[in-house]
Order: sequence, then structure tokens, then C-alpha cells
Amino acid sequence: MPLVNVMVNGRAYTIACDEGEQEHLKELAGHVDAKVRELTGTVGQVGDQKLMLMAAVLITDELLEARARLEGQAKKVGELSEAHAELTGKSEDRAARTLEDAAARIENIIEKLRAA
Repeated sequence: MPLVNVMVNGRAYTIACDEGEQEHLKELAGHVDAKVRELTGTVGQVGDQKLMLMAAVLITDELLEARARLEGQAKKVGELSEAHAELTGKSEDRAARTLEDAAARIENIIEKLRAA
């Protein structure tokens, strides 16, 4: 199991990960580090544990907001899909009726021509 060294708030941490996940883990740690730096700019150095907890809470808040937006978008996509299906069905029905009416008119014209 590979070990990855990451820096968060100026401190080095060694974390184990699955093979091939090293770069992803570094990216995640970079995101945490950015959030901790943002916090230190706001609240100052209040201790590593508190900063890490605050960063975790803020990142979790972002995650939950993103999930809620995603669920809202999924609901809209579902509604649009239903509306599209309904409109497509109505359009197909309208086209079928139009073709049937045209066929009936053509048959009527042919009958009149035969009778003449």
C-alpha cells in the first residue's frame, strides 16, 4: 500500500492509499489545505484540530449543497423528459390524424374522378 506525503497548513502528513490513487489523494489534500488556509485567513491559527474540523465542516457543507443542486437538476431533467415524451406523443398523434385525413381526402377525390 503506497504512502503519500501531503502538506496541510504547513505540516507534513503521511497517508496510505490504494495503488494508483496517489495523485488523487494529493489533489484532495490540496483542497483541504486550501480550505484550511482560507480559514486561517478568517479566524487565524486556532489549532490544527479545530482548523481541520472547521475545514471538514465547510467541505461537507459544500458537498451537501452540491448534492442538493444535483438532485434539483435531476428532478428538472426528469420533468423535461416527461414533457418531451408527452409532446412527442401528441405530435405523433397529430401527424397520424393529418395523414389519415389526407388519405381520406385523396380517396374522396379518386371516387369523384371515377364517378365522372
